[in-house]
Amino acid sequence: MPEEELVELKFRLYDGSDIGPFRYSPTSTVAMLKERIFSDWPKDKKIVPKTANDIKLISAGKILENNKTVGQCKVPFGELPKGTITMHVVVQPPLTKAKTEKKLDEPQKKNFCSCSIL
Repeated sequence: MPEEELVELKFRLYDGSDIGPFRYSPTSTVAMLKERIFSDWPKDKKIVPKTANDIKLISAGKILENNKTVGQCKVPFGELPKGTITMHVVVQPPLTKAKTEKKLDEPQKKNFCSCSIL
C-alpha cells in the first residue's frame, strides 16, 4: 500500500495530552483504533478505561461507531492538506452499567402534586 494513502491520527485525552500520532490505513476500523489507544494508554492517568469498549472516539463533533473505517470517518474533513487529524478520547463505561449505578445512587423520589386553586 502506498504511504500517501495512510492517514495520520493522534488521540487527545481528557487532560490535553496525546497518544500518537500513528499512521493508519483508511480501511482500519474505529474498533481497531480503540484497541490501539487502550494498549497505549498512559499508566499515570487518573481516569483509565477498563476495556477498549469504555473508549469513545469523537471526530468532527460526532461519536464514531466501531464498525466505521478511518476512511469513512475522514469524509467530513473534505480535502484537507496532509497533516495529522486529532480525535478526542472520552472514557465512558458501557451505558447499561452507568444506568444501574445511577439508580442505586439516586434517592427514592416521591410524587408530589403542587396544585393551587385560584
